[in-house]
Amino acid sequence: MNQLISEKADNLTGRIKVPGDKSISHRALIMATMAIGQSRISGLLEGEDVLNTARAMTAMGADISKAENGDWLVHGVGIGGLCQPDMPLDMGNSGTGARLIMGLVSTYPHETSFIGDGSLSSRPMRRVTNPLEKFGAEFHGARGMTLPLTVSGIMDPLPIEYEVPVASAQVKSAILLAALNTPGKTTVIEPVPTRNHTERMFKHFGVDIEINGTAITVTGHPELGPRDMLVPSDPSSAAFPVIAALITPGSDITIENVGMNPSRTGIYTTLREMGADITFVNERLECGESVADIRVRYSTLKGITVPQSRAPSMIDEYPVLCIAASFASGETVMGGLGELRVKESDRIAVMVKGLQACGVTVLEYDDGMTVTGATTIPGGATVKTHLDHRIAMSFLILGLRADNSVTVDDGTVIETSFPGFQRIMNGLGANIGGKSL
Repeated sequence: MNQLISEKADNLTGRIKVPGDKSISHRALIMATMAIGQSRISGLLEGEDVLNTARAMTAMGADISKAENGDWLVHGVGIGGLCQPDMPLDMGNSGTGARLIMGLVSTYPHETSFIGDGSLSSRPMRRVTNPLEKFGAEFHGARGMTLPLTVSGIMDPLPIEYEVPVASAQVKSAILLAALNTPGKTTVIEPVPTRNHTERMFKHFGVDIEINGTAITVTGHPELGPRDMLVPSDPSSAAFPVIAALITPGSDITIENVGMNPSRTGIYTTLREMGADITFVNERLECGESVADIRVRYSTLKGITVPQSRAPSMIDEYPVLCIAASFASGETVMGGLGELRVKESDRIAVMVKGLQACGVTVLEYDDGMTVTGATTIPGGATVKTHLDHRIAMSFLILGLRADNSVTVDDGTVIETSFPGFQRIMNGLGANIGGKSL
């Protein structure tokens, strides 16, 4: 274990680039594997979650290597070309990687087993396995359909039409990936739109995909050629230095090349409604994705009620939004967050407990929480991360403004999504140190 300790900072200044978008990185590796020929990926997130997806694609026949200039080269096998892996696919802490690849392999006549760390092995997979069973696949997992889990794929899958009961980009994407090796048209209907990186990646590779409102239809068995891809910086990762600058007096930072996909920018809309001084500059398109540089300056924030309809576009950012809310005047009300109960940890319960330990007034309820802000926060606590990278980073951001240092019990897990977090933050002026236990 590697404890990290965050202490009050004077101010944060400078220009940084955060690691590549995790959601797009997973999908880039998967879709490059589904193409015939060599694709080149620039800016791939080299966190452990994404590297586990790369290992899984290699285990099923892709040739993946890193070039001298840092680009990743993927020589794909094409639709229908996946091999049965010799060993279980170890997905580590990655729920995204596990669920997407379960969808991909469910329409192949293979036995594919999935394993993961303690956190991933406690997370339910039934919301993904239920729709995939409709293609004809079978799933054999632990009680409650958790990992370790084996997918018995189907030789002749049937196209389906499925209405997703709860908004989830992972469930939608798993179904769309299963549809690639399924003849005919498969349709997914969402209750509300969720992040659409899979649909954009499909279009980039030439998949026949139709979008009509919240209904997405894919025609199976496309022949896909290789593509070059530039992965933008992850807007979820960018939220941590953004909020650090907003709450630290005298701060003025710029984060370069951040993905601005409208299905991912709810956090920035929310922060602006709270009074944040956030400016988007140099807006442009990269591989079908909107990209911009973000300038952020210290701001006096006020509490708001975050619309529940916005949750799908910022579901991963609620932990660090709690930190902004802790220093905002009045109450910040966050509801419609039931999905946070089944992330890497129960993020609602863990955030509430950690905030209370640091002296923040917070109320927990079934699908959300209300944070009452204050001008000063005592801090001084050691927070259990429960192997959750976003919990760890959120409380390290809190420590930059708290009266007393804030410690997280294990910062190692941060590498899953934000390699170099401590170095990048300290380069701006943060005071984050550590010690091994």
